[in-house]
Amino acid sequence: MAARRQHRRGFPLVPLLLSLLAAAAYGRLISDGGPSAQLLSVIRLSGSSPAAGAAAKAEEKCEQSYGFLPCTTTVLGNLFLVLTYGYLMYKAATYLSAGSELLLEIMGPGLVGGLLLPILGALPDALLVLVSGLSGSKEEAQSQVLIGMGLLAGSTVFLLTLLWGTCVVVGKCDLGPNREAVDVTDTKGFSLTGTGITTDVQTSYAARIMGLSVIPFIIAQFPKMLKTHHGQRLAMLLALIVSFLLVLSYCLYQVFQPWIQRRKLAYAKHKHVISGILRHAQMQSLGRLLNDDGTPNDDVIRKLFRKIDMDQSESLSRAELHALIVGINFEEVDFDRTDAVDKVMDDFDTSRNDVVEQEEFVQGMKKWLNEAKRSVPVGGAFSTKFINEYHERTRQEHNELVDRSDEAVESVENPGWCIAKAVALLLLGAAIAAAFADPLVDAVHNFSNATHIPSFFISFIALPLATNSSEAVSAIIFASRKKQRTCSLTFSEVYGGVTMNNTLCLGVFLALIYFRNLTWDFSSEVLIILLVCVVMALFTSFRTTFPLWTCLVAYMLYPFSLVLVYILDYVFGWS
Repeated sequence: MAARRQHRRGFPLVPLLLSLLAAAAYGRLISDGGPSAQLLSVIRLSGSSPAAGAAAKAEEKCEQSYGFLPCTTTVLGNLFLVLTYGYLMYKAATYLSAGSELLLEIMGPGLVGGLLLPILGALPDALLVLVSGLSGSKEEAQSQVLIGMGLLAGSTVFLLTLLWGTCVVVGKCDLGPNREAVDVTDTKGFSLTGTGITTDVQTSYAARIMGLSVIPFIIAQFPKMLKTHHGQRLAMLLALIVSFLLVLSYCLYQVFQPWIQRRKLAYAKHKHVISGILRHAQMQSLGRLLNDDGTPNDDVIRKLFRKIDMDQSESLSRAELHALIVGINFEEVDFDRTDAVDKVMDDFDTSRNDVVEQEEFVQGMKKWLNEAKRSVPVGGAFSTKFINEYHERTRQEHNELVDRSDEAVESVENPGWCIAKAVALLLLGAAIAAAFADPLVDAVHNFSNATHIPSFFISFIALPLATNSSEAVSAIIFASRKKQRTCSLTFSEVYGGVTMNNTLCLGVFLALIYFRNLTWDFSSEVLIILLVCVVMALFTSFRTTFPLWTCLVAYMLYPFSLVLVYILDYVFGWS
């Protein structure tokens, strides 16, 4: 702990950018040769004499990971290694994500979606946390374990601030009179109060579960709150047990109440209904739904409306929509026709008078066609082929998400090959994460020594970008579809990722602290995790609509967290 305090007091009041400008800086490692040798970094500016530089270089030493991976003591050298190993961890997360999704398509939700996917999603973070304090002497582990805590705090704060706010920005739609977002309608620009996103009530339940996941942090911090060292190890053990019990409970809950998986299947069914109606319209020989330039053909859409409007009332009733859906061949895809009518009515009936008028139908069909064009590259004049391809793709997407495993396997061509590919991707991702987690931690630690910047701040900012970037890109793309269903899925997965950080990854971290008999000295770090999680949980648990201004609240929490840790540690002397 004393070494950690000494290291923290050495943090200069300059930004990270200024440290990187020391391009010609170099360092050396000094060891006393004893079993508890400490790593000391001496930074010399490029203005030193050539003779002194040569002498220093002669004394430079660093320990290669696994005995053959490159190592360096320079600022830029370690920055390069951090970026390189960070990219490899990003690729590991990408392979794990791709393998998990493929396995979900083949075997369906349940055990795969509820148990395997959350654990695999948290695997890169958990491995980095594990290796941060696994090797070396107790003193070295106490110093390096800051990297694990930085990753824990950084991942949680990143997901609930930068990613959460960005998803609100890209997913925003116009807020209607009922203060709910109108799907795929974004005409008000960046109005802070007139635009926003709406999620379903199940997403708010996921936010409440996320709020409860901070309980192990409170248990571990309890002796510090009482300002006593008695019972600290007991608190660590209790928090460790509670963490893994919460992981087990959360996974079992996901297995038996797979909200995300069910909503994915419902969304896939609705997309198949949309594609079926588009294909049916194309097959009626009313003309091409798309013009040569790829824009929707208003005349053909109006002809389709008049054909569906059997009573010539200039509006479509639920009965007429039901007759349309019943008359379409959906190729043995089983779904509730009445529920499909309700969803079509929700998409088209913007006036909420329970009938679809002609202009509402035209606008609704245009939205459907534009969404289809985003899913399948449009072929211009070959719109018939395009719509058929879109219909086939939605059918396959539905079949891949069927609840029962045997039905899902039958819907995939060559399931044995797909399973082998999924397992290969999972093994490759896990192997890369396991192989390069320790070198990445070493590179971060050495970069911290070379720049005198505490490793907590480096891991807080840099490592979450490596381990969460693939999920972040996927979440942003999904939110950009600007629908309540897709926004609900996006934010549910964000809250689920935070829950796994606060349970599984924290459990691994607590196991390190307990079994290596390290000191729990993370009061300021725990405070920002609790603060961000509790604020966002309360903010998202009791409402389903979030105007655009709410993204500013999330964005401001990120720099606030960094500033708070700095003030508590370096001004008030916490930890």
